[in-house]
Amino acid sequence: MAVQALPMSVIVEQSPPVTGEELYRRGDLGRTELVKGEIVRMSPTGYAHGGYEGNFYTELRAFVRQHKLGRVLVGEVGIYTGRNPDTVRAADVAFVSNECMAQVKSKSYLDVAPELIVEVLSPDDAWSDLMEKLDEYFTCGVKVVWVADPRTRQVYVYQSVTNVERFTEKDTLTGGDVLSGFSVPVVELFASE
Repeated sequence: MAVQALPMSVIVEQSPPVTGEELYRRGDLGRTELVKGEIVRMSPTGYAHGGYEGNFYTELRAFVRQHKLGRVLVGEVGIYTGRNPDTVRAADVAFVSNECMAQVKSKSYLDVAPELIVEVLSPDDAWSDLMEKLDEYFTCGVKVVWVADPRTRQVYVYQSVTNVERFTEKDTLTGGDVLSGFSVPVVELFASE
């Protein structure tokens, strides 16, 4: 019996990349991100994560509202970080100035870069995945990313993927150039009421 050789390469039929608008219309998927047209499922966050996210949101929203600077968004806010194929990342908290909000054209996810994004680390978050996400944020125009690490109770302020400053519970976090005049003790951001 002769054995027939298989071809060295086999063409696998792939479905076309999913667009951000298609993802938005599929409201039944739960927590997901879109990475280069591929849907990536994410596990739900724990209640402590939600509390920390709420602390950042509350502090930022009070300041932004008082000074009428724009909007603070919370709850896995979808942000386009790439197009064709689309990438939509989910930010825990985002500050978008009035000027940027005026440029939004999409009815689904943000198609402008927020000035500030807050990412609260979950126990299963890998630093390599976070660095990839930060790189996308800065490439699309985000100015600052705050990464909150509940395990160490520290906030890392990224101006780029290589320019980072660490704030501990003994420090006061400030808004820098993005939110001039904003400040909050780091210990308050990790309070569980």
